[in-house]
Amino acid sequence: MPISPNQGSTGGGTPVTVTGTNLTGTSAVTFGTKPATNVVNVSPTEVTAVAPSGTGTVGVTVTTPGGTSNPAPFFYVGAPFKSTLSPTEGVTAGGNTVTITGTGLSTATSVSFGGVTAVPTVTSDSQLTVTVPVGAGPGPVPVSVTTAGGVNNGFSYTYVDDPTLDSLTPTSGPTTGGTAVTITGTNLTTTEEVTFGVNPAPFSVVNSTTVSAVTPAGAAGAVDVTITNAAGSDTAIGAFTYVAEPGI
Repeated sequence: MPISPNQGSTGGGTPVTVTGTNLTGTSAVTFGTKPATNVVNVSPTEVTAVAPSGTGTVGVTVTTPGGTSNPAPFFYVGAPFKSTLSPTEGVTAGGNTVTITGTGLSTATSVSFGGVTAVPTVTSDSQLTVTVPVGAGPGPVPVSVTTAGGVNNGFSYTYVDDPTLDSLTPTSGPTTGGTAVTITGTNLTTTEEVTFGVNPAPFSVVNSTTVSAVTPAGAAGAVDVTITNAAGSDTAIGAFTYVAEPGI
């Protein structure tokens, strides 16, 4: 007497289909000692029902006017637990691979990124990988994993678009560095690096269109300014000019 699926959440609620013979007039489907709900006698060879809560492995039986069947095993599975997601950001176009670790992941059937689902590759009970689907736009989305034991939420993934660098204020400063520069552009929320020439600058993100940076020391002359995030980078050619101090 096959049961499909033959595993489900410890909290119950898993719809199952029982197939066999002489199932007409089914009056009850029992999981261990607990009766199933929503029992429907579809045909003489098929019954559907909703599993009650439970733990471990239980025998499932069907009762008809002719008696009670032999038990078929059903396995209760706990809800998954996620401990890490890496990386936590990527391009809006999707396509990159994310690794999720935790416990109870062996029966994972889908991973949702803001409501858009992808089919994972299960490596073990403690790890799976999944290709990130296309995002609706830049910004964070919730991530959930669905297994036979239920759904686990709690992670966030951030979709990122290429940054653009529109302007700098001021556009010059001393070779000793230390000039506070305001950079404006787009998609700057997830900025990972700002460089003046080849030298990285300390910076802070103000909002999605503004980054504040402090120039590092540099040689006299014009240098390119580059802003980078996980999606890519944008460079303003010769956008900042280092000015040598006067000498007498």
